[in-house]
Amino acid sequence: DTDRMKFAALVLFVQIIASNAFYLPGVAPQNYAKNDLVDLNVNTLSSPDTLLPYDYYFERFHFCQPEVGAVSKKESLGSILFGDRLFSSPFEVHSFFFWEKVLTFLIQLKMLKNEKCKPLCSSDIPAQDAKFINARIRERYTLNWDVDGLPAGHIVTDEKSNQTLHNVGFQLGGVFLDGTPVLNNYYSLKISYHTDDNEKYRVVGVEVTTYSISDGKCEDRNSPVILDESKTTSVKFAYSVRWEASTKNWGTRWDNYLYVLDPQIHWFSIINSIVIVLMLTGMIAMILLRALHKDIMRYNSFGDEDQSEDFGWKLVHADVFRPPQQRMFLAVLVGNGVQLFLMAFVTLGKLGVFAALGFLSPSFRGALSTVVLIFYVCFASAAGYVSARLYKMMHGEYWRRNVGLTAFLIPGAVYIIFLVLNFFLIGAQSSSAVPFGTMFALIAMWFLISVPLCVVGAYFGYKHPSIDNPVKTNQIPRQIPTQPLYLNKWIAALIGGILPFGADYNWAWRAFMTAGASGFYVFMYSILYYARRLTIDNFPSAVLYFGWSFVMSILFTILTGSVGYIACLYFVRKIFSSIKVD
Repeated sequence: DTDRMKFAALVLFVQIIASNAFYLPGVAPQNYAKNDLVDLNVNTLSSPDTLLPYDYYFERFHFCQPEVGAVSKKESLGSILFGDRLFSSPFEVHSFFFWEKVLTFLIQLKMLKNEKCKPLCSSDIPAQDAKFINARIRERYTLNWDVDGLPAGHIVTDEKSNQTLHNVGFQLGGVFLDGTPVLNNYYSLKISYHTDDNEKYRVVGVEVTTYSISDGKCEDRNSPVILDESKTTSVKFAYSVRWEASTKNWGTRWDNYLYVLDPQIHWFSIINSIVIVLMLTGMIAMILLRALHKDIMRYNSFGDEDQSEDFGWKLVHADVFRPPQQRMFLAVLVGNGVQLFLMAFVTLGKLGVFAALGFLSPSFRGALSTVVLIFYVCFASAAGYVSARLYKMMHGEYWRRNVGLTAFLIPGAVYIIFLVLNFFLIGAQSSSAVPFGTMFALIAMWFLISVPLCVVGAYFGYKHPSIDNPVKTNQIPRQIPTQPLYLNKWIAALIGGILPFGADYNWAWRAFMTAGASGFYVFMYSILYYARRLTIDNFPSAVLYFGWSFVMSILFTILTGSVGYIACLYFVRKIFSSIKVD
């Protein structure tokens, strides 16, 4: 009986946890009763052809605004950095709206009651702003709304599966065959809801169909709104609403949005590449193991006249651990690379945990990028520790300079590039320009969290005993014979696959650059992608694209280069500790 009671208590506890586990950050459903207000928020206007989103209430668009003014919604740090700018809208959504009242600047949705061709507002668009809007229509800008955290989308059909799906956003306008742009000023909303008891309602779908109509005549769709670039054009905005019951549960309302049309994932090429990499890695590992095992056996043999003089890679045993040139810079880069590696490893390795905690919920915008930024800041202690230990192993003397460069060099360079690119966004009047408050928050995280953690890590790194090398280093460096061109460290870094030691004991930078050269190819691919796939044709967007591509390539170089250096350091120490040296 006691065991049964314990088992029953355990089952009850699990059920309680399971019932409450659904209400997690960013994923808890919102129930609406009769007459409850359902927010419709507006986000930025974005385009696949440019990297310059705009605020919905940017004055040159002349969209309708709430009577009390637009109110900015709170967003996470990651969401702001990625350009989300949520504002309240003139669209007020009421469930089971029971009083009759229509305001000029408000859309009021009544649950289960359709509305048709209701006026929203009227705007006079000057000639200069008409030219601006027409240019944005040609660039295929889309409007982004959300209701109850669910983005409004338009319907598309997958040609392969014939499945009806939602694409986030809807077009600002369209372009006739002769190139004339038209403005969409009539919004037809279909909001799907789900209920189990006819008392609590949940929004499970938002579809918007847009039309271009003149003079507010919704039935006359043959006379679109064409903005005159030579004079002021009066535009009347209107809307229609249709509520529709749905059998779709709240938990699956994102399914149609998350389906990828034509993902262009070439699985055969990916599998082929993985197999080739594994085969080559295995072959090289077998060759190295056999060769090294044979060499180590010969080096450790006694009484052989051929062993009176060193030969092969044993020749450089007295120089292989000689501190490399620019030892401080190398230590700083490797320390920052370890910081990036830990950030990436924890983030990617714990995606399942983050998903369970709601950090990967699509309705929880910017949460994952916020977590990534926090991890990067916290792992500054690892950067300081690794940089300090390596610099001490290399017999460095200027430890204060090492700590300062580790804490400020890479983050400072990225921040300066970020600041310069932000000025381009400000000049282009883009909503992606990071506000001053967010910039101050980033600086505060850097100086108040990252730098102190880096100093603490460096303190413990210098406090540890120096890493002892398995062989002694001569005071006079051994002369390195002239190397063939293909063994030049810059060429070897590009082609890869060259052993990081041999007759040339300057392996440290070679190991870092050979592994880090992958970042160079990442940047080359970004250029190829820009030339072949993108349609960016304005200077600010091009600067932003190549600026951030350059930053990502450099960071990837530092990450992979650090992994390559640490792997080679371990390998070199391992093989030289296996031989007998007088």
